[in-house]
Amino acid sequence: MSQETALLRAPAARSRWTALVVLCTGVLMIVLDVTVVNVALPAIQSDLRFSPSGLAWVVNAYLIAFGGLLLLAGRLGDLVSRRGVFVAGLAVFTTASLICGLSQSQAMLVAARFVQGVGGALTSAVVLGMIVTMFPEPREQAKAIGVYAFVASAGGSIGLIVGGVLTEALSWHWIFFVNVPIGVITAALALRVLQPDRGLGLHRGADVPGAVLVTASLMLAVYTIVDPVAVDGWGSGRTLICGAGALVLLLAFVARETTARNPLIPLRIFRSRNVSGANLIQVLSVAGMFGMFFLGALYLQRVLGYDALSTGLAFLPVTVVMGALSLRYSERLVMRFGARATLLPGLALIVAGLALLTRLPVDGGYVRDVLPTMVLLGTGAGVCFPALMNLAMSGATPSDAGLASGLVNTTAQVGGALGLAVLATVAAARTDGRLSDGASAAAALTDGYRLALVIAAGLVVAAIAVALTVLRPERAPAPATAREPVAVCCEAAA
Repeated sequence: MSQETALLRAPAARSRWTALVVLCTGVLMIVLDVTVVNVALPAIQSDLRFSPSGLAWVVNAYLIAFGGLLLLAGRLGDLVSRRGVFVAGLAVFTTASLICGLSQSQAMLVAARFVQGVGGALTSAVVLGMIVTMFPEPREQAKAIGVYAFVASAGGSIGLIVGGVLTEALSWHWIFFVNVPIGVITAALALRVLQPDRGLGLHRGADVPGAVLVTASLMLAVYTIVDPVAVDGWGSGRTLICGAGALVLLLAFVARETTARNPLIPLRIFRSRNVSGANLIQVLSVAGMFGMFFLGALYLQRVLGYDALSTGLAFLPVTVVMGALSLRYSERLVMRFGARATLLPGLALIVAGLALLTRLPVDGGYVRDVLPTMVLLGTGAGVCFPALMNLAMSGATPSDAGLASGLVNTTAQVGGALGLAVLATVAAARTDGRLSDGASAAAALTDGYRLALVIAAGLVVAAIAVALTVLRPERAPAPATAREPVAVCCEAAA
């Protein structure tokens, strides 16, 4: 590459990395919101007089809208404009956050949380699609996805710290107010640094029946997991009816997409074994990892007596280790060994960390019993999730990158919600059984968490089995010098 070409590419490279920072800031705001709200739930319940079942809807209203709209939002980015959908999502999320902070009634807060979920889906669904389009060169793309994976994976533990600080120092209202300046600044920067883009046009995929079916199916599926399953159990009539309804809607959607002239979601994206396998692996591994965050936080608070802020700080090693690997080394590992070969040891480390957690004692100590697990899980996630996202986006073309991005986010949400429902139900049932046998509260809780963590480890073992049997090794990437002209052309076209 000539010196003149290098000089021309330098500003374009800087602008792309600046754009990545803006995109990841938007994602971080969305990811933080989930755990920040969880920390503040007791204060919200006390102030607005929520019943225990009513309080769950502060979380569930968001999850239903967010999980239900991700696929549709990603496809809208392909058809209309990914930058437009991203900025619109920021506007909706920021406005809803302001209303959440101002809420003085239960109905007002729950309704605003639903709108927040709509904005979160629009914002996050298109980000990975924009990243793979902005970074066509394999090494830079792997590095950019590593940055995104760190933000998306580690934001939860950061949210525990932020939520504890804001709730204790100010009030629960500020966990929502803090989003307003961040959202406004991020939207202004997005309009400045993200290149305008035009989608395929709604005439290429304005499949209204398909949009209604997939959105209704996903919303009903998420609702089934977060409410009937959590409240009534897996075998209740309400759970079975809602689950069957979600399945029927999904089958109707698939039938519609196979016959539609301009399908909303082209099913060809699922023909890639690596794309389909990576998304299935994500459902299983996120379910297991979510169990660690959920059950680990409960163990620290209800058994060891940690407060909200101390719990957040206890998870900080996961974030630090994950960040060091995702930001500095994951791209090198993917480029050197391939995404599949990098993924497998990462999943194995997550299994090892969860297996250690299954030995937690009632009188445990942080340094002896918890910290080693945090390091193992942070290492595994830092290696695993960037490679997984590379695989999940490997079959995306420029015309359906938004759809692939929305699919990745959807499987992460489904995995998290499913993991929470399964593991919380198992832990509660085991705890109730031990209490009826006369065990102490601490011993009963710890036994419940141990059993649930065994299942969490089993889910990640199943993810390893899928990786070994479904994923195909990728072809070795071309040398950077051979790919540079392609990158120049793509930047010029942008």
